[in-house]
Amino acid sequence: MTSSLRILFMGTPQFAVPSLQALLNGPDEVAAVVCRTDSPQGRGRRCCQPPVKTLAEQAGIPVLQPESIRTDEFFETVRALQPDLAVVIAYGKILPGRLLRLPRLGTINVHGSLLPKYRGAAPVQRALINGEAETGVTIMQMDEGVDTGDILLPARLPIEDSDTSGSLADKLAKLGSETLIKAIELLKEDALTAVKQDSSQATYAPMLDKEAGHLDWSRPASELHCLIRGLDPWPSAYGFLGERRFRFFQPQVVPGDIKAPPGTICRADCGGILIATGKDCLLIKEIQPEGKKRMCIQACICGMKLPVGEQFC
Repeated sequence: MTSSLRILFMGTPQFAVPSLQALLNGPDEVAAVVCRTDSPQGRGRRCCQPPVKTLAEQAGIPVLQPESIRTDEFFETVRALQPDLAVVIAYGKILPGRLLRLPRLGTINVHGSLLPKYRGAAPVQRALINGEAETGVTIMQMDEGVDTGDILLPARLPIEDSDTSGSLADKLAKLGSETLIKAIELLKEDALTAVKQDSSQATYAPMLDKEAGHLDWSRPASELHCLIRGLDPWPSAYGFLGERRFRFFQPQVVPGDIKAPPGTICRADCGGILIATGKDCLLIKEIQPEGKKRMCIQACICGMKLPVGEQFC
């Protein structure tokens, strides 16, 4: 099988954009793009369109934004497109079985982990929070479960000590686009072997909420280091000094225990804020005081005091 395919693309956030761009640059035809509806975002709650929609419109590709993908009307709309293959990347809703099976070659997904690890909505963040040394992407044949389909093509990526969920997602989005194109080429040649997932090895990556970011300073610095990076840029890690909330970024573990209660500010200078934890210390290089923008520590201490001996909680 070497002919050009008609592809239905389903995705919503920035993570899906590199894969859509790769398909637009390739030999196959993107018949239509399906994404979530426009939604209010930011403090001003201004209605914004999904990044995938922006790219599709720039490329002149029809965009579908159904309120529900389970209606007969939407099913018939997709069937009329006569897609050979559907590609799903972070669309944001569970697809019904009849829609998954509609394309001649079925529906494949680009998932941001090495399945069966980290099935679910937040695989990038959870891999960082749990201190994984590597992650990757998996091209999978979708079924009606949550990330339970057969593995078609995985690709691995080391996690750097400086990675945040934002930077790692960018890397995985690029890797995902490259791996997707390879998978489609192999699919055309009938050279992909589907491998069933070992569900006994599965782990889960549920969606995060804002409360996940409230730091428990009695935990070891190494764990807090992973948590802060995994929650950057959203929902971000935070603590309170008095009644004021501070958000923390760019952490660094400093070995050596200081005889001070966890959360205590041991040093605050241009090099960062050194904070005692349950084991070792944590040096914070960027901070966001409540009501302010994210800033380097030098800018922060020029505008406010962070007294040594005070305690974050």
